[in-house]
Amino acid sequence: MARKYKSETKAPIIIRPQQGKQEMFLRSPADICIYGGAAGGGKTYALLLECLRHIERKNFEAVIFRQSRPQILSAGGLYATSQEIYPYLDATSVLTPNVQWRFPSGAKVTFAHMFYEKEKYNWMGSQIPLLMFDELTHFTESQFFYLFSRNRSTCGVKPYIRATCNPDGESWVAKFIEWWLDPETGYADESRCGKIRYFVRRNNIIHWADSPEQLYEEFGLYTTEEMSEVKSVAFISAKLTDNNALLKHDPGYIGALKAMSEFDQEQLLNGNWKIRRSAGHYFKRAKAQMLTAVPTDVTKWVRAWDLAATAPGEDDDNEGLPQAMKRNTRNDDSAYTAGVLLGKRRNGRVFVADVINVRENGADVRQLILNTAASDNALYGNVTVRLPQDPGQAGKDQAQSFVRMLGGYTVTTALESGDKVTRAEPFSSQWLAGNVDVKVAEWNDDYFRQLENFPVGKLKDMVDASANAYLELENGKPEFGYSFSY
Repeated sequence: MARKYKSETKAPIIIRPQQGKQEMFLRSPADICIYGGAAGGGKTYALLLECLRHIERKNFEAVIFRQSRPQILSAGGLYATSQEIYPYLDATSVLTPNVQWRFPSGAKVTFAHMFYEKEKYNWMGSQIPLLMFDELTHFTESQFFYLFSRNRSTCGVKPYIRATCNPDGESWVAKFIEWWLDPETGYADESRCGKIRYFVRRNNIIHWADSPEQLYEEFGLYTTEEMSEVKSVAFISAKLTDNNALLKHDPGYIGALKAMSEFDQEQLLNGNWKIRRSAGHYFKRAKAQMLTAVPTDVTKWVRAWDLAATAPGEDDDNEGLPQAMKRNTRNDDSAYTAGVLLGKRRNGRVFVADVINVRENGADVRQLILNTAASDNALYGNVTVRLPQDPGQAGKDQAQSFVRMLGGYTVTTALESGDKVTRAEPFSSQWLAGNVDVKVAEWNDDYFRQLENFPVGKLKDMVDASANAYLELENGKPEFGYSFSY
């Protein structure tokens, strides 16, 4: 695919993909094609080129998602890169409410952000012929598959999805593309690069096959509508060495990558999806006993929360929240609220019954905690709710605010003393000794990934909540803070 147009100079300007991986990505016939594996592979540029395929269609629209609006507008980001292409095709842009390019035919390319989990519902009822994610690992699996249901078309373009990503062994994407990776090294298996596989999703479980016919037969898909549930997927790896244009324009970039730590080099330069600094030292999933039902000998229940509820630029949503929630505000995708429910069994074993891990604003987090308390008590009896507390009088006042909201429930608030590793060690000791049971549930993979990557993983919310729940189980009351029961 190449576009040729006039410029202010006499020489025509030609826009086209680079030969190799970028061209392979743009030629893929798969319903879903993911392009990534390392930094500097020309991934964002490829997404912008893909949109040009349909800009002559009046009702065509592509939507490219980034996690936050600053990522769209940052120097060298999505919008800046698009300005190197789209104006030459007589497209004009607007910046609000979303950044959008409008072409003479009426076709549109929209840059949208989606940070909070609930923001996926902003697209309810939408029809997005070309759905795209720049840095797919920044989005949750449920966000992706909800938007997947919006991938529809009435403009004559068969709906399809394109995405880019850098390696992130903690993300759901790593499991989704594992067939295209070498299980031993974590590098992309070049013999499978661009090859297509097929899947159907049932009850949040993805079933893979080498041909659509296998899935038709396995799931009894006979009508055209039923068979359309089967989707094709391809993964195309990309490294900096695949981007000759960048190497020529900025030959020092590879030196900058080589100056990073060995871990960062492996991930961002070599495209390693399995690299770990020291993962598995505190938690190993093989040490846990998996149970399909809640044991009947639980004598005490605790739900502990690790609170982090603010997205970049949304501090106003924090009004009325405890400072413990505000201090955990981070300008990246680690701003999650986690709630872990642990039970202490009569035989001394610890049971992990439920894990909540969401990204919501302050008001929604408060409502979530209240609703979860009601649900937990209905299911398990008297469940203690443990929340973090800041020091000083202000922290006490904020703790009492939460307690008033949770009137009728047993609530403890505690100062978090020591670092995250120190607080996690008691629970880790039980885990590595094989004394922890875990309920089989859809949250298992995300939970295990975060625990196994602790303490080097960027996400620690579920670990913190688990550690605090275990401390509450064992201590019976917080070391610091207050305990209330109405």
